[in-house]
Amino acid sequence: MVPLMPLFGASHALTVATIALIAFICIYAGRKGCLWPRALLAFICLMVFPINQLVLATLDFTIPLNNQLPFHLCDIAVLTAGFGILTQKPLLCELTYCWGLAGTIQGLITPNLGWDYPHPMFWSFFIHHGVVVIVALYLPLAMKWRPRPGVVPRIILWNQVYFIAALTINLTLGTNFGFLLEKPEVSSPLDHMGDWPVYLFWLQFLAIAVMILLLLPFQKTINIWRSGGIGVSPPHE
Repeated sequence: MVPLMPLFGASHALTVATIALIAFICIYAGRKGCLWPRALLAFICLMVFPINQLVLATLDFTIPLNNQLPFHLCDIAVLTAGFGILTQKPLLCELTYCWGLAGTIQGLITPNLGWDYPHPMFWSFFIHHGVVVIVALYLPLAMKWRPRPGVVPRIILWNQVYFIAALTINLTLGTNFGFLLEKPEVSSPLDHMGDWPVYLFWLQFLAIAVMILLLLPFQKTINIWRSGGIGVSPPHE
């Protein structure tokens, strides 16, 4: 087994700081009207998984299905981010914002990664997770995206769709997408939620709570849309 990358070491901290700097540059340029951040972020989102598979093909051991199939939440989030930033479809933007800042960002903080800098898998992992978080921030801060009324129950519904689909795949194939059958090997909030299957219920509750908190800054705007207020346009349909 490949040893896990040390958490909060120099390579981890510097990489997260670099992602934060790139996010600032992209958002700043986007707010100034530059189009290159949007094109670049969309390109990276849509190319991450194929590049990741090419990197995996160079490794000298059998790759588990967990890494070959795109059913981790972050794998789906990178697609909603890529197509969301290109098309501005409301649902894709809502999922990217909530999944990116409630889920994918956890991968940056506590990466379940078996390769340290400068291994190609190190770069692939952090580019994958970093670009989702950057897009999740870019949408509201640079593109002025806002969620639609009814976003909370809609996101909860899609969370359940993913939960049921991932759990079904795990039980069928013996995989561990979404860490729904086993906790990650690194320290994570799941360590404080009890054993399986108890932590699954707490995971659902925590995800809903965090996503509601993430949507609170938009509550006033959502209420204006609901009451037909003047001067606020609904998101692009």
